[in-house]
Amino acid sequence: MQAQIIAVGSELLTPARLDTNSLFLTERLGRRGVDVVRKVVVGDDEARIAREVRRAREEARLVIVTGGLGPTLDDLSRDGVAEALGKPLIEHPEILEWIAERFARHGRKMTDNNRRQALILEGAEILANPNGTAPGQYYRDEAGIVILLPGPPRELRPMFLNECEPRLDLLPSPLRYYTASLRIAGMGESDVDQRIGPIYSAEPRAVTTILAAPGEIQLHVRGQAATEEEARAIADAVAEKVAAELGDRVYTRVNEPIEQVIGDLLRSRGLQLGLAESCTGGLLAEKITEIPGSSDYFAGGFVSYSERAKIEWLGVSAATIAEYGAVSEECAREMAERARDHAGGAGKAVGVSVTGFAGPEGGTEAAPVGTIFIGLADGGETVVRKLSLGKERDRNRELSARSALDLLRRRLLGL
Repeated sequence: MQAQIIAVGSELLTPARLDTNSLFLTERLGRRGVDVVRKVVVGDDEARIAREVRRAREEARLVIVTGGLGPTLDDLSRDGVAEALGKPLIEHPEILEWIAERFARHGRKMTDNNRRQALILEGAEILANPNGTAPGQYYRDEAGIVILLPGPPRELRPMFLNECEPRLDLLPSPLRYYTASLRIAGMGESDVDQRIGPIYSAEPRAVTTILAAPGEIQLHVRGQAATEEEARAIADAVAEKVAAELGDRVYTRVNEPIEQVIGDLLRSRGLQLGLAESCTGGLLAEKITEIPGSSDYFAGGFVSYSERAKIEWLGVSAATIAEYGAVSEECAREMAERARDHAGGAGKAVGVSVTGFAGPEGGTEAAPVGTIFIGLADGGETVVRKLSLGKERDRNRELSARSALDLLRRRLLGL
């Protein structure tokens, strides 16, 4: 079955709001063999909503409309869908009573405009909404299914899980889908595709998507078959061949972030992590602490942005900075070693450092903007990696942090 999603809301056409509901719906529908072939955002206009619903019904058996079910005059999804279907809206007395009782429980009186939320398409089933005042609606005829869902994710998600999925599970579906995911570090998108193209193109029952993100590549292999078990076997077989081809560049097969992988490695080895950051300004520490429980292995870090901070707070030799500069292999080495020492010392901790010219200004002839040094010190030899990036500040900081994480991962694995 094919589906289309229509997200309603003029705010979604501005920078103020993003449509995240369609991402959730696409993932949940995919598990049930429903292929989302189009997503559309439309403003709060009854005629436009009706036009999009009519067009979607011509192309897909399932149409999901999100948002626009509130009580205000610009909540027009009910009206637009009713116009598209040629069905009247009927005030549902039980819904009206339920809304009034909900207001009463909160010590408030229902206003007249809330009556709009009790308007139900003739012939539609009501989808309960315990988290808000806007019920959803499920309409089915010979042309297919139209589902109306509220816009707030805290209302939409449980409604779809509890009200829609049981109904969709009763529908016949010729295909089921399963997606296997891999994350790859230290390679570009074109390099990855050149290596694995012959693998995924040889399996017509799988659709492979390659997504480039700063410092990593995400690979999603979606298998399709009559059962979910068969679909999983297809996707896993392709993913296994890809992992064998790319080797240690694949850092996870369960779609977990690299920070989680590193945390598990540090914890299993009983090591503490210390950081010394300059141009990344604490970004690396932020990424590490995004993982719950990171206090088990993250001792702390220094944002030693100035030369004075590197010398007085961190303990880098003033002579090193005077001779080589703050952006140098030598400084990165000492920063990593001091971070390690503060975190517990050799054999007990790992220190990682980042120093460089993030841009867009600064730099020297010997070390232009985009020159980054990443240091790593543990119980063995201290290593320093040099990056030569561009002049885009935010991208340089992100790539520096991602490269530092991958260097740490590889060192912990003995690569």
